[in-house]
Amino acid sequence: MRIIFFGTPSFAVPSLEALRIAGHDVLAVVTQPDRPHPRHHTQTVAPPVKIAALAAGIPVLQPDRPRGEAFYAELRALDADIGVVVAYGHLLRPELLAIPRLGLINVHASLLPRWRGAAPIHWAVRHGDAETGVAIMRLEEGLDTGGVWHTRRTPILSGDTTGTLFTRLATLGAEAVVEALPRIAAGEDPVPQSGVGITQAPKVDRAGARVSWDAPCEQVRNQIRAMDPAPGAWTTLDGTSIKLFGGETRGEPTPTAPAGTLERQDGAVRVGCADGWLTLVEVQPAGRPRMPAQTWANGLDHAASRSFV
Repeated sequence: MRIIFFGTPSFAVPSLEALRIAGHDVLAVVTQPDRPHPRHHTQTVAPPVKIAALAAGIPVLQPDRPRGEAFYAELRALDADIGVVVAYGHLLRPELLAIPRLGLINVHASLLPRWRGAAPIHWAVRHGDAETGVAIMRLEEGLDTGGVWHTRRTPILSGDTTGTLFTRLATLGAEAVVEALPRIAAGEDPVPQSGVGITQAPKVDRAGARVSWDAPCEQVRNQIRAMDPAPGAWTTLDGTSIKLFGGETRGEPTPTAPAGTLERQDGAVRVGCADGWLTLVEVQPAGRPRMPAQTWANGLDHAASRSFV
């Protein structure tokens, strides 16, 4: 099939490569503009999809916004059969959706209708879902409301983070879109989404990543896993922010100390929650790299009583 590919982060790269390997003709890649380097502001960083496309000799388009008659005319001239969207990062207008002969499809990282929106992986981990997956869906004007052709599932393991699931689902999505395209080309209609079980997965912000220590241990642990590696679950100690990664819950009596109380026991670093203790695995103090929680705690003044806030 003749394809226009829309995508930006590393999550989209396996799908782009899988389409090429499967023999599809990727006519062009549409991705977001290069961004300023986070540390060297005079330099820019290209999106991972752009890097992969240029390496494969595929033309790249980088509009600030995917709209306007000049941009639409450029896409029409490609005479594409279909558009494939994988984590592009912009909502697409109906005028654009109508350009390819078969419309546009999306590789969405959840089992729709659960977790519609920008951050489905984060929210699946945060809510302790037992499984997740990818859905190959028709793009329409509504947010992730289109019918679904194909799904692939994977369990969410107890040690999974958003980062580990991101990698696994990127590969699963690449396999799923290649499997779905022959069915779409043959004229198969997608299955409408159920009206039951709809949940929303809005973009995760810093405020939503702050830990509330008066919550149950497992809920706190899920939040930490969900924010790993970014934006990072965080709390404060002595007025300074610190990020937390990993965690093990302990089936012990509820702490008598206030929620957030920090203790060391048998070399481990643990924090009191609503129903027990959470043992920390890694931390990242402001301006420093990630490190084992025990290494960080060795530098604290243990004569003082300390609590996260």
